[in-house]
Amino acid sequence: MEKCRIVMSGSGGQGVITASVILAEAAVIFEGLIAVQSQAYGPEARGGAARSDVIISDSEIHFPKVTQPNILVCLTQTAYNKFFPIIRPGGLLLTDTRYVTTERKVDAKQIELPMYHLVMEKLGNPVVLNICMLGALISLWSIVKPESIMKILEKRLPANLIQMNRNALELGISLGDNVK
Repeated sequence: MEKCRIVMSGSGGQGVITASVILAEAAVIFEGLIAVQSQAYGPEARGGAARSDVIISDSEIHFPKVTQPNILVCLTQTAYNKFFPIIRPGGLLLTDTRYVTTERKVDAKQIELPMYHLVMEKLGNPVVLNICMLGALISLWSIVKPESIMKILEKRLPANLIQMNRNALELGISLGDNVK
């Protein structure tokens, strides 16, 4: 597998860091891959900038930071404006239509999905936006299997939250499948 270099960005409270940890754990524990995850965020608990880097590979990873991602996820306009120039040519740029207007063309596949809108319409709780985004991401770029993500969610979450997260993951996968 080619090294998968991912930057997930948004604001505090959107769950981009949690999503990146879940993805990295799924890759290592259930897919037998090597992964590193790092994060940076503002001092605010909610609303400040948040960025998480994940590198997933089947070979040794020598540097834990992503300088030129082949996958860039932006869940806020600020994150998009800051990070769109660093995407690797031929990569994937995934954004949410509620929060991001993609104003510039990049040498990457740009996918704009109504993730927030559909999470609210179908599930009624914005807390699972990050899991919907993960579903779309693994549908668009086969990083890990959906079952691997679910196994991590089942290990991390209380039983009463499993079904809502499963539904969010499936919603994201469906969104991704519809634009392939």
